[in-house]
Amino acid sequence: MRSVLALLHRWAGLLIALFLFVAGLTGSVISWDHELDEWLNPQLFEARSGVSPAPLEPLEMARRLEAADPRLRVGYMPLAIEPGHTLGVSVEARVDPATGKPFELGFNQVALDPATGEVQGTREWGAISLSRENLLPFLYKLHYSLHIPDVGAVELGMWVMGVISVVWILDCFIALWISFPSLKGWRKSFAFRTRHGWPKLNFDLHRSGGVWVWALLLMLAITSVSMNLGREVMMPVVSLFSSVTPTPFELRQPTPLHAPIEPVLSREQAIEQAQAEATRRGWTRPAGGVFHAGRYGLYGVGFFWPGQDHADGGLGNAWLYVDGRSGELVGGRFPGEGTAGDIFMQAQFPLHSGRILGLPGRILISLMGLVVAMLSVTGVVIWARKRRSRGFAVRALLSYGSSGGAR
Repeated sequence: MRSVLALLHRWAGLLIALFLFVAGLTGSVISWDHELDEWLNPQLFEARSGVSPAPLEPLEMARRLEAADPRLRVGYMPLAIEPGHTLGVSVEARVDPATGKPFELGFNQVALDPATGEVQGTREWGAISLSRENLLPFLYKLHYSLHIPDVGAVELGMWVMGVISVVWILDCFIALWISFPSLKGWRKSFAFRTRHGWPKLNFDLHRSGGVWVWALLLMLAITSVSMNLGREVMMPVVSLFSSVTPTPFELRQPTPLHAPIEPVLSREQAIEQAQAEATRRGWTRPAGGVFHAGRYGLYGVGFFWPGQDHADGGLGNAWLYVDGRSGELVGGRFPGEGTAGDIFMQAQFPLHSGRILGLPGRILISLMGLVVAMLSVTGVVIWARKRRSRGFAVRALLSYGSSGGAR
């Protein structure tokens, strides 16, 4: 039995090693993506006008941007600006009536100076580029999709990394089983032989290193499936144990890319509708951000304090969703509320990113990214050494036979 499991671990590990190496290294970096991005690209984050005594209202800046360039619509925007910072908004292309296809903008993020509303910078988030402007978004997308192109409506990169994560979950249990060959020798599975040469230390880094952080590795594997195949895999599995309340996005069929649903409500009206519901619920946090999902015809309004849109700590920010045509409140994201399955699903991104514990959690996840990369490398080294040893043994046997030693 043990030999079969060891064989499964070997080939599963070889299958996922490169993927986990990339995911581990990029995950270690993108734990700090906002801070690093701002450091690398001050022209996108620091307002040229400095701290303005009378900044424009974010909603007014969005209206001006759309009026100045009718080809675009503001998709997401924060509703408050940190002093001395730009207003960073995400934009999407409107449909060109002449071609029936979205306009080619060449960018999907815009930085606006709060004193004037003028465009200070643009970039294409997720572009395959290692330039300063695109480095952090490039690494972020590489982390979860490897930049594998979509095939029709199928996000192939998400599927590939999701399947890899499923194999990773299974391999976690196999690795734990074979790491403890006997009850008497269990201490060896936690030890690191630092004075017995590199081969043994490499083996211990792989085996004992994996044992020490096994629970965290399993958590990362499970949450990786949730991030990439939440609707397809994780929700059906969780539903076997607890009901999961579908979101409005899961209840609606998205329209084609070239046929977004034009909203009837303005952003201001959607925010007003959501704010009334938040007040009724007794929420004290203000409306902090708003987006419009054209393929679903929905507005989303998030409730958080200025600068807290990344939701450090707990299960994240609360959101309310408003139908962009009827104005009907159609649901929301209510951290800590709902069924056990709902709360489990809410915890997936906060756990995966470490943000559930705030700064200490992000530090831990950053270190775990390095551990995942290390385990991938040490596993391949162990396989390569054993393969080379088997090759030497075979060649020695053949040489011995050809020299007449068998007689």
